[in-house]
Amino acid sequence: MRILVVEDEPKIARSIVKGLEEEFFTADLAADGEEGLSMAMKVNYDGIVLDWNLPRLDGLTLLRKLRQSGSTTRVLILSGRREVSDRVSGLEAGADDYLIKPFSFQELLARVHTLLRRSKDMLDTLVVDDLELDRMHRTVRRGGKQINLTQREYALLEYLMRNAGRTVTRTMVVEHVWNLGFDGLTNVVDVYISYLRAKIDQGFARPLIHTKRGVGFMIASGKENQS
Repeated sequence: MRILVVEDEPKIARSIVKGLEEEFFTADLAADGEEGLSMAMKVNYDGIVLDWNLPRLDGLTLLRKLRQSGSTTRVLILSGRREVSDRVSGLEAGADDYLIKPFSFQELLARVHTLLRRSKDMLDTLVVDDLELDRMHRTVRRGGKQINLTQREYALLEYLMRNAGRTVTRTMVVEHVWNLGFDGLTNVVDVYISYLRAKIDQGFARPLIHTKRGVGFMIASGKENQS
């Protein structure tokens, strides 16, 4: 899943992004409100962690503009403002949750997970055939056997499983699995697909990861592998 962090305090921003990436999220960072709004309007993020006090455009104004555009992306506001009236203002502006600074990363992570689970397509467990991905515990099993994946492999598999039965292009995969700082070629997707195949399909009678030549990839059961 891909998260946008809009935070102008470098130490806090680095800590949040690093922590999210260690928990198998893909995280982009914006250091001011205008940049954050631009990124939020261009990319379909699963969630946004948004500081209230931002340069160029404050967090609440950013959020109101985002909601006016029709975006339903889950948003967690971060703020040092502790008054009930401030929390109410944040929620009325369109926030889904409000976290007061200072905070522990574990609390932020728990709140992010809770927000994402509210979305109907954010199930705790994804299943395709005998392959199961547990989002809560970050584990993957096939036929009851645990499969160890790297952060990027896990993110790629999760994206494929969220789109089970649908073909996703290489560009779509890069946009959802790699952050905006990635400037490599889309053929890196083929490399990671091969890594996944070696771990997910090797040793099993039915391949689940399929290639549609000239289009992209999909994960599904009961289909012939076209690669």
